[in-house]
Amino acid sequence: MKKALLLQSALALALAAPLMASAESQLVTGAGSAVARLDFRVVVPRVLFLAVGTGAAGFATNTTIDTVTFDYTSNPAAVGTGAAAGVVTGNVVPVRVVGNNGQVTLAASTTGALTNATADTIAWSEISATSSLAALPSPTIPNTGAGTASNVTLSSGTKITDRTANWTFSYANSAVVAPGTYGTTNGRVTYTAAMP
Repeated sequence: MKKALLLQSALALALAAPLMASAESQLVTGAGSAVARLDFRVVVPRVLFLAVGTGAAGFATNTTIDTVTFDYTSNPAAVGTGAAAGVVTGNVVPVRVVGNNGQVTLAASTTGALTNATADTIAWSEISATSSLAALPSPTIPNTGAGTASNVTLSSGTKITDRTANWTFSYANSAVVAPGTYGTTNGRVTYTAAMP
């Protein structure tokens, strides 16, 4: 019984020793002050965030994929003239890039031309975007594959990037094309942010 009690006491002291060793204390008798110190740590992971569209308002994963539409139904005489579409929806897209480990690059990629249900095509070179902020440029959309990456300007010359802008998309409408809704296949641009 004494042996078991002694073993349990020794085990309890052994387990408590690291806890007791991690806190500092000082006992002062009489006049004076006591001092105890405490160390702090802040652990920050490497973070890279890219939002194009709806997700730009937050700082979390959002699976909504927005659509930009140039509709010439109400203005058919403008087809192929370079004129604006009769109805344009969603062409001003909010964008946010956040990174904390140096230069962030941004690139666009596609899987080929926009097509309609009968395999007619519109080249991605007909679609362009301008940015409301030079520090967060919209990369050129390639006709197919991965495009050339552009640099997002670092914030205040640090390793930190936190940029928000609006990209305004345009359709050049430089040629008359067959009727249909283009983008029913190959209508998606994928943007990729990269950081060291």
